[in-house]
Amino acid sequence: MSDTSATSPDGAALVRPGSGAFFDAIAPRYDLLNRILSLGIDRGWRRKTVRALAVGPGMRVLDLATGTADLAIEIAERCPGVEVLGIDPSPRMLEFGRQKLHHLDGRVRLEEGDAQALPLPDAGFDAISISFGIRNVPDRLQGLREMVRVGKPGARVAVLELGEPKSGLMGPLARFHIRVVVPWIGALLSGAREYRYLQTSIAAFPSPEQFVALMEQAGLVDVKAEPLTFGVCHLYVGRVPGASA
Repeated sequence: MSDTSATSPDGAALVRPGSGAFFDAIAPRYDLLNRILSLGIDRGWRRKTVRALAVGPGMRVLDLATGTADLAIEIAERCPGVEVLGIDPSPRMLEFGRQKLHHLDGRVRLEEGDAQALPLPDAGFDAISISFGIRNVPDRLQGLREMVRVGKPGARVAVLELGEPKSGLMGPLARFHIRVVVPWIGALLSGAREYRYLQTSIAAFPSPEQFVALMEQAGLVDVKAEPLTFGVCHLYVGRVPGASA
């Protein structure tokens, strides 16, 4: 699968920011950079996301933009008897993720794929998650509609995503961290400029109210947004229409 769509004047391929090929370049240090850039707080955010999914034994969970499988692994470790399918457009991210699955007895499976066109049948999953990935989906509405399509009636959909706090006492400090510290440390440790994209994509992400409206437009119901860590991150939870949660 190719994620390039243009060439530079010298004929070299240009990689779309946020694409699978884009994340291939930073895959080797992705986990380390996430721990450093979030000061380790991302682990707590993922634990909260797992609780929001409310899954139990025998359920099937779909984790989109699974990357190196941090959230997929968290789900499987905290919910014995649950099977998780992780899908991501970056082969290298999945390669590093598979190296972390040895203790899970095959309960987590990772496959390459596009959140906008999932190679999956309708109504096959009891819960669906995506962490720090909806920001990189070109057509977010289509990605959310795909989650509704593959979710069983009543399935919970949890979206964990970063954003720029617009107000509050900690807002200026959080914005400085996102706009200055994140791209500087990311470039320093990875030797690449890809992490500057992280800052710009966070700044451009819709407000919580706008994203809740987008989830509802996609067909989800009972949608709620919960700010985490002074609004640096939000956990959005909705439900596929049908059976009660």
